[in-house]
Amino acid sequence: MPLVTTKKMFEQAYEGGYAVGAFNVNNMEIIQGIVQAGQKLNAPLVLQVSKGARAYANHTYLVKLVEAAVETTGLPIALHLDHGPDFETCKSCIDGGFTSVMIDGSHHSFEENIKVTKQVVEYAHAHGVTVEGELGQLAGVEDDVNVSEEDAAYTKPEEVEEFVARTGVDSLAIAIGTSHGAFKFKPGTEPQLRFDILEEVAQRLPGFPIVLHGASSVPQEFVRQINSLGGALEDAIGIPEDMLRQAARSAVCKINIDSDLRLAMTAALRVHLSENPGHFDPRQYLSPARAAIEAMVAHKIKTVLGCANKA
Repeated sequence: MPLVTTKKMFEQAYEGGYAVGAFNVNNMEIIQGIVQAGQKLNAPLVLQVSKGARAYANHTYLVKLVEAAVETTGLPIALHLDHGPDFETCKSCIDGGFTSVMIDGSHHSFEENIKVTKQVVEYAHAHGVTVEGELGQLAGVEDDVNVSEEDAAYTKPEEVEEFVARTGVDSLAIAIGTSHGAFKFKPGTEPQLRFDILEEVAQRLPGFPIVLHGASSVPQEFVRQINSLGGALEDAIGIPEDMLRQAARSAVCKINIDSDLRLAMTAALRVHLSENPGHFDPRQYLSPARAAIEAMVAHKIKTVLGCANKA
């Protein structure tokens, strides 16, 4: 089975009331951990690559690793560019084997966002590739994305119909209260997602796939584990998983997951190296890190996404 686009994947997710996990990848062990969980649970997957990941691991290496994941599992897997900053980056990924790209024009004016998104859509569709656009800006930091709380903005539902019609995008990332990165809310504050915005967007775009970025919801056992080894996550509170599951039952067909994987991997590495300070073989400490990725992805598939047995 070759790499697939997100079109059929999202159509099935919308009809089935679940979401597909879009997991950020940076190296072989992360990819292996994700697809091992997906294979065991028979779940469709989006493996997504950021601009920073391409710079770190090299575009060609990542494409070949994801192609190997398809070959070894037989799962429907889309290879997606996360937060493409401009047309040139999106074009490079389309030409280089990606089946889906995101063009993030959310920092532009509405008209400029439409202009750059439409340019990417026209090129992508001519090459059989699907496109994700974005309206509204999430706060937080992740790779090259850095938006302050002051600059963050909820998606305006009254803009979504015009944006989708004029650009031709295949899915739309919206801002309803999630944020990038692991450090989200402080004790005493209650994370709230604007389900009223999501509901209005869904009404204005019936049947259209919506995407959530910045949806980290780190299980507390990982927070405690990292803190016991010198971490500092005691003030970090993620988006409650029941809220994310509620979103997945509605119009949200894709939920991005990155920080949770990084934290799980880091926790496993710290535990192993603290218990085995003499180990220097990467296979010794990367094996438990890979297993931690697999466990986290399995948890997300079963608890948040609801996409087990949907491949």
